[in-house]
Amino acid sequence: MASLKSIKKRIVSVKNTRQITKAMKMVSAAKLRRAQENVVAARPYAGKLAEVLQSLAGSVEGDLHPLLEKREAKKLLLVVVTSDRGLCGGFNGNLCKAAERYIKEKKGEFEQISLMTVGRKGYEALKNRHTIAKSFPNVLAKPSYQTAAMLAHEVIDGYLSEEYDQVILLFNAFRTVMSQDITFQQLLPVEPEEKTLADETPVEYIYEPSVGELLAEILPKNIEVQIFKAMLESVAAEHGARMTAMDSASKNANEMIGKLTLQYNRARQAAITTELMEIISGAESIKG
Repeated sequence: MASLKSIKKRIVSVKNTRQITKAMKMVSAAKLRRAQENVVAARPYAGKLAEVLQSLAGSVEGDLHPLLEKREAKKLLLVVVTSDRGLCGGFNGNLCKAAERYIKEKKGEFEQISLMTVGRKGYEALKNRHTIAKSFPNVLAKPSYQTAAMLAHEVIDGYLSEEYDQVILLFNAFRTVMSQDITFQQLLPVEPEEKTLADETPVEYIYEPSVGELLAEILPKNIEVQIFKAMLESVAAEHGARMTAMDSASKNANEMIGKLTLQYNRARQAAITTELMEIISGAESIKG
């Protein structure tokens, strides 16, 4: 049986760990509220912009803008958005596993598959197994639209120079504090919306300025907005996952403290009993 001193030392250590996990949960809870507000505000704009572009892509010719150009997809870029920090359960691990499964499934369709990682954890998990075209660590502590615009320009430049023929965005979408959805979203080329029977009658649009100028302005903006939304979704999902993980860790610490305390009391009782037996034995030997 472990000594009283070692058990007491473990109890103190677990209590210190519990303090840390409780503090991390509180910090993530405070940050989650703001992150969730940002996601809720960004979703309608990003959704409507994507809807407008899908409608335009189905009603205009692809040669009006190179980002609408349909070409044989031989080179794929997968943009993986993870976190910069750990201690958030399976948040990063599940996403990286999904990326690896996707790459394995698409190997037969594409001649080349490259990765762009946003967040340090994704780069660390995937760098030894796959080709990382570009990496952007430590950009999610304070997600900004300027960062999203920079990432969008990297993607657009690669697509226009035909380094990639298709660009897929992979990220954790925020649903609730306890659940995140692994989401694949095609950024390029822009896919036209699917027509239903109710949409068979074409709608005549009047464009001002010209369609080409309108697309030249909106298409890059859409890539920026979609990446920015994915960053906000990922940050909110990360805080939710960390809250859940730290709450679970705190509960486990409580259980461990209870077990160690019981073990400590039993060891202490055994030590006292042994001392009493020694005293009684010594007294008996003196009498004899």
